[in-house]
Amino acid sequence: MSDNAPTYTSTNRPRVLYLSHAPEDIYDVVRRMAGEDIDLVLLPDNDEAARCAALADCDAVVVASYRLTTAHLAAAKKLQLVHHQGVGWHDTTDWKTIRNRDIKLAITLSGSTISVAEHTLMLMLAACRHLAHADAELRKGKWLVNELRTRSREIMGRTIGIVGMGRIGLQVAERLAPFGIKGLYCDPNVTLDAATEQRLNMEKTDFDTLIADSDIVTLHLPLMASTHNIISADVLSRMQPGSIFINAARGGLVDEAALDNALREGHLLSAALDVFEGEPPAKDNPLLSNPACILSPHIAAGTRDALEQKLAAVFANIKGFFDGQPLENEVDLHKHQD
Repeated sequence: MSDNAPTYTSTNRPRVLYLSHAPEDIYDVVRRMAGEDIDLVLLPDNDEAARCAALADCDAVVVASYRLTTAHLAAAKKLQLVHHQGVGWHDTTDWKTIRNRDIKLAITLSGSTISVAEHTLMLMLAACRHLAHADAELRKGKWLVNELRTRSREIMGRTIGIVGMGRIGLQVAERLAPFGIKGLYCDPNVTLDAATEQRLNMEKTDFDTLIADSDIVTLHLPLMASTHNIISADVLSRMQPGSIFINAARGGLVDEAALDNALREGHLLSAALDVFEGEPPAKDNPLLSNPACILSPHIAAGTRDALEQKLAAVFANIKGFFDGQPLENEVDLHKHQD
């Protein structure tokens, strides 16, 4: 076998490709979670030709951060199942081709929720205190003991708007409750029961009201045609002066140029982003040089705890499916319009 050939960890069925090329420490976790009942295919590099060649003989593929494209699916003649390591299948798979070929698509509900909620809270606190800027300036020898004082904020007593009250949005609300915040949320598909709203001090409202009344806005939505650039220049202009914006969901939800302008013009106090329209962001993305914006490289779900939980669920579901058991967390693609 050549150095560039995919490696196989067992000879049992089904044959499953882990689509992303990853460091060896991640592969160690993948191998351990796959176990002996999976014929696991791991890529030694990021070569597209090798990826397509590996797909030709696979029964299933696990999609993480690397997008499953039309070309990949054309090469995967035997493919029966696409299993997403997370939940964001809308922008990481060619789901129309998957649907048209009647390939099964499943997502993984477990694993990411706590990690993303904790990361969101960390970004929120850091944005309130301009932590990244203070850290960078201190390393340059600047002691900003007073310069940031009037621009820094506490979370306690603030009105915080959560756009999207799914699993992650709810866990963000749970973690914010001890801070004594007033919570607003909007979600066309979710209404919390009265007891939960009272316990978390959360009130359901519409999107426009949430945007206008919140001191801090945090996004927890999937990226779809209907949500692309939902945070536009107009929406940003309707946020409170001096408010704070957080996004640990999908980069395409935000007009990044408009966000940069809102920060540089001083309409928003600060922002914190874990995701970008293009990943990694282009070198000329203005947010990279904006001191009012805290950035992280799409790592909100990137903990070992989350990885182990997600992969355990992924491979258990794959094994069950090929053993004839009902597929868990299947996405019914025929309900989704083009």
